[in-house]
Amino acid sequence: MKILALDLGDKWVGSAISDALGISCKPYKTVEPENLEKFLVDTIKEYDIETVLIGKPTTFTGTESDQTKKIINSAKELEIKINNKFNNAIKFILWDERLSSKRAENLSIGKIKTKEDKIKSHSIAAAFILQTYLDKLSFDRF
Repeated sequence: MKILALDLGDKWVGSAISDALGISCKPYKTVEPENLEKFLVDTIKEYDIETVLIGKPTTFTGTESDQTKKIINSAKELEIKINNKFNNAIKFILWDERLSSKRAENLSIGKIKTKEDKIKSHSIAAAFILQTYLDKLSFDRF
């Protein structure tokens, strides 16, 4: 069961992929939003992805912001486009991404020296989102 996580942004979309057992993950690629659909199709095929997990930004109080609504709409559009190409075989899940970008920044303090490093931080954020989901799945098994 491989899962692809996305950290959707206005300029960049970070991604991360789980291992086949759904225990761990690694940052994958960062792409521009206009290339996202092709990236998803190619990645789903190449890695036999069954689930796409999309980070859902939520405020600290748990309420939805304008950005949350934008991400929800984008996720719905992506789900329709991708599932039209995969006969509704891909599961899409929105997952709380609170602090994932901040955690990625904190992990990279002193290491972000170039624009390329900043771009990579989006995939690190996606890995944080995915790992929290995998940890929840693991916890629920016990």
